[in-house]
Amino acid sequence: MRYYSTNRQAPMVGLREAVVKGLAPDRGLYMPEKIKKLPDTFLKSMPNLTPAEIACVVADAFFGEDIEAEALRTIVSETLNFDIPIVSVDHAIFSLELFHGPTLAFKDVGARFMARMLAYFIRQQGLDDINVLVATSGDTGSAVANGFLGVEGIHVYVLYPSGKVSAIQESQFTTLGENITAIEVDGAFDDCQALVKAAFMDAELTSHLRLTSANSINVARFLPQAFYYFLAYAQLAILGRTDRLVLCVPSGNFGNLTAGLFAKKMGLPVNRFVAANNRNDVFLEYLNTGHYKPRPSVQTIANAMDVGDPSNFARILDLYSHDHQAIWTEIKGYRYSDETIRSAIRTCYEETGYLLDPHGACGYLALKEELQDGETGLFLETAHPAKFKDTVEEAVNADHPLDAQFSLPIPERLQAFMQRTKQSVAMENSFEAFKAYLMSPRK
Repeated sequence: MRYYSTNRQAPMVGLREAVVKGLAPDRGLYMPEKIKKLPDTFLKSMPNLTPAEIACVVADAFFGEDIEAEALRTIVSETLNFDIPIVSVDHAIFSLELFHGPTLAFKDVGARFMARMLAYFIRQQGLDDINVLVATSGDTGSAVANGFLGVEGIHVYVLYPSGKVSAIQESQFTTLGENITAIEVDGAFDDCQALVKAAFMDAELTSHLRLTSANSINVARFLPQAFYYFLAYAQLAILGRTDRLVLCVPSGNFGNLTAGLFAKKMGLPVNRFVAANNRNDVFLEYLNTGHYKPRPSVQTIANAMDVGDPSNFARILDLYSHDHQAIWTEIKGYRYSDETIRSAIRTCYEETGYLLDPHGACGYLALKEELQDGETGLFLETAHPAKFKDTVEEAVNADHPLDAQFSLPIPERLQAFMQRTKQSVAMENSFEAFKAYLMSPRK
């Protein structure tokens, strides 16, 4: 399959080039030239298929023309070696738990898939010394770092905003060593993302280094996230809860929501989508006004959504031919303050026994407001609550006496990361400094 740039000023490329380049030369994002609609027979058969079998059909629609069938099956099966269950929260709302992977966050699927796809191209095409650049506001860094850890021929640079990710999240990508370098930037996530994009546009840098990105700007990172929606639908179908389905996605850089929109274009029956934002609500403003006005991000307790200029907005515009009315019809939007998010965590736990993380809380709140009688809502619970232990405990324990305080256990996998030694490179928010570091001989 061929891939074109959302800016339409760069030549079309094949899958390997789209994945290795990450960003098109005209600064646009790559999009597949066609979206294959899956047959109704497949959709009806999904409840009888394994998750890997479902994901293989979806993956084949995007990548089957470029990757051998057996190799693609291996990539998918190695990616999905953990559960992605749905859990009933109340009579009309379900949670899709995406935190059962190695780093307890939804980005494990895309990161693991991309790492294995790049390794495939390295073997097939004789590539070597690929440098992966990734900006993170929290979970992307840990998922990518762990997905690529130890992969021969690949070095990963994780850029993250100093002091703006949780201690647990930071430990998951700053303690690995080997082929993973963590760069602690004096700035916000948007600054980290801007440094990554600038690197791809620098002719001197790209002539010396083979660069690619593992953010959701990369087609090999965001397209596999379409798996979630088919896997969730299959589980809801078993329960007879697929009629009038509303899917709610906590949204930051909008790769996850974009993958869901792709799933619908492929034939998945979804009534509509809901984008749940924290205070960084430029997309909601676009829905309400038709004008897109990116602005600097603000820090919130739902930090993975602290994005003021979401990259994948360009893909949503392209997917709907820049038709604001079509986007507004398909996607609804909500925004929530830190105070409201904390209240939702506490109230949901007290009323249902279900523990939300700050991002899932936004999704849960949006469905509570959006759902109509007879509809079924599903929100994406994107990370394990323990990754935000202090925030979640503070929310649950508000107004509780000290002798009745709730304590959230930390899973053993997270504890293991926290016991390791931090290794990071402190860096000013300067492209010149970042470029000089990349160009210097690797230690």
